[in-house]
Amino acid sequence: MSLPTPTLHTTRLTLRPFHDGDANNLFALQSNAYVLRYWDAPPWSDRVRAERFITACRQMAEEGTGARLAVDRASDGAFIGWCTLNRWNPDYRSASLGYCFDDAAWGHGYATEAARALLRWAFDTLDLNRVQAEADTRNVASARVLEKLGFVREGTLREDCVVDGEVSDSWVYGLIRREWRPSSEPLPAG
Repeated sequence: MSLPTPTLHTTRLTLRPFHDGDANNLFALQSNAYVLRYWDAPPWSDRVRAERFITACRQMAEEGTGARLAVDRASDGAFIGWCTLNRWNPDYRSASLGYCFDDAAWGHGYATEAARALLRWAFDTLDLNRVQAEADTRNVASARVLEKLGFVREGTLREDCVVDGEVSDSWVYGLIRREWRPSSEPLPAG
C-alpha cells in the first residue's frame, strides 16, 4: 500500500518530500561527525549515500512503510534537516519517529516544530495509535525535544548501538494517541 508523502507547513518550516537536488545538502548534514556523534551509524564518507537515501525515501513511500521529509526554513528556503515517520504498521497503527538537523539549526525549536507537524499528520491522517522514538542516552537535547512533544520515557536499551567501536545505550520513548496534545498553532493549508 502506497503511503502519500505529504508536504506540511508550520509558521517557520516546510516539510516536503526529498528531491534529487537535495543530495549535496543531505550529504553535508550526514557527513558531519559533530551532528552525528550520537547517531546509530557513522557519518557518511561517500556522496553516493545521499542519492541512495533519497531513492530509499521514495521507495519507503511507495511501499507504504513510512515518510521521510526534508525540512526547509520558510524564511529563506534553506535545507536544515529532515524528519521521518518509519516502520509504519497499519495493523498495529504504530510507527517510529526520527529526525536529524544541522547544528546551526539547533536551539531554535525547529526539531520540535517539525516533529509536531509530522505527529499531527500521523495521528490525524494515518490514524496511528502509537509513535515510538529512540535517543542515545547522552543526547539530552533530543530527549528534551521528545518530552516537549509529550513522549514518555519507557525504558533503556542497554548497549544497543556500537558505532566505530563505541558502545552506547538508548532510551525508548512512546507517545500514545490519547496522550497526544497538538500545539494550538494551526497549520496553514499547503
